[in-house]
Amino acid sequence: MEGAEVVFRLADPEHALPGVRLWEELGLAAEQLEFKPVDYGWELRLPRPSVHRMEYLFDIADSGMRTDPTNPRVVGGAFGEHSWLPLPGYVEPAWISAEPIASSLTPLPVDPTPVGPVDVHVWAPEGIAPGFELPLLLSHDGPEFASYAGLTQYVGAMVAEGTLPPLRLALVRPGSRNLWYAANPRYAQTLTNHVLPAVASQYKSKLPVMMGASLGALAALYAEWNHPGTFAGLFLQSGSFFTRATDPQESKFEYYAEVTGFVQQVLTATEPPSRPLVGMTAGTPEENVHNNRVMAAHLASLGLEVGFDETPDMHNFTAWRDVLDPSLTNLLTRVWS
Repeated sequence: MEGAEVVFRLADPEHALPGVRLWEELGLAAEQLEFKPVDYGWELRLPRPSVHRMEYLFDIADSGMRTDPTNPRVVGGAFGEHSWLPLPGYVEPAWISAEPIASSLTPLPVDPTPVGPVDVHVWAPEGIAPGFELPLLLSHDGPEFASYAGLTQYVGAMVAEGTLPPLRLALVRPGSRNLWYAANPRYAQTLTNHVLPAVASQYKSKLPVMMGASLGALAALYAEWNHPGTFAGLFLQSGSFFTRATDPQESKFEYYAEVTGFVQQVLTATEPPSRPLVGMTAGTPEENVHNNRVMAAHLASLGLEVGFDETPDMHNFTAWRDVLDPSLTNLLTRVWS
């Protein structure tokens, strides 16, 4: 940061590189992202963006994307590693460095199901027998949420400090993610009639809450809408609640018709099929914020208790991680108190 600008530099005093561009998530105009040649190499200056942290890559002409060689801050994600820059005022969640309770992670494959085998791992506190009833949290993209958003660290830390009661967490890995999560009735049947009963058969459970992000959030809402009463709560982050009005840019997505058809069904409903407690989050600068605002307002108009929080970040696992507390904490407290 230099004053009101973010400055990116890449050393190349001989100007051997044919050109450098910045890859970022903010959707800036292409002409804003071209580095200019300077004495020591390449430089790009941007007005401070409307986020509190920024993920980026250097796009080197003729050689492709790379992380910033002079920035030690690197974050993993579903599409590889990105460099990231904290902007003034950004603070990582305190629970990241808290001591979690002792726990175990046990594989629980579910097969057969209508969509084929489903890979599930169950996180559980050590010292509590499987037959002892505990609340259950299930996560779409579960292994990724554990790896990139610290989900198991979060629940372990929250239970250790007494903010949340002892609970179990089922990490659900998708097979064909787009196919399964994009308003697919066979996957909804799998989740509600196979995965949840399989977990409950091994671990006595109560008051299940389903969480997911992006298409995983859509799939969570779809499952409860079509199998009402399955979940006591839904935690939906940056949900892909596409409508033709808010998301024409997604029209080439292969399951656009299925997604927009389901969302339209929800948005034209005058009565919900069930009344789970709902928590929602989205990044204020991200594309999905518009359809999330529409969905949150409509669910609330149907009489559901909806908490909706916006954060100054984009559509990525760190953004979803940073609002687990208080957003998910508040939802779980409401459901399980």
